Amino acid sequence: MKILDKEQITQKIKRLAYEILESNYNETELVLVGINNNGLGFAKMLMKQLTKISDVSITLKQIKMNPAAPVSNPVEINIDPKELVNKVVILVDDVANTGRTMFYAMKVFMDILPKKVETAVLIDRKHKSFPTEINYFGLSLATTMNEDIQVFLQNANELAVHIR
Repeated sequence: MKILDKEQITQKIKRLAYEILESNYNETELVLVGINNNGLGFAKMLMKQLTKISDVSITLKQIKMNPAAPVSNPVEINIDPKELVNKVVILVDDVANTGRTMFYAMKVFMDILPKKVETAVLIDRKHKSFPTEINYFGLSLATTMNEDIQVFLQNANELAVHIR
């Protein structure tokens, strides 16, 4: 069952961009860090919208990780962590399920001191197993553990979110 179509996703991204700017109105630079491929895709969409409505400098980076095996597959980021010192970092993913991905992605920021770390997702599910809070979300859903959320962001003409 489709729960968000292309137009709805586009509207959510616009709203999220304004929320991010409102919460960071004194900042001249934001660092968007997408988690894996869908997180990076969503971060790119946010970046595009942010640059349309503001002159704030946006840096886009990616974290690669497998949250199911964080020990054998460590978190990798394509930026020197020292470059994040005293910066506003927004960790971006498509869906927050149990909170495990966001929890392990925070590992990158433990040895440095960013100014602030916030989180943004398109879909926030309410059954967290890990102590994470989502600062910005497009849609919040109370789902069962058996339901699966699928987010399709790769093709700009076929943006969609489905629940199964």
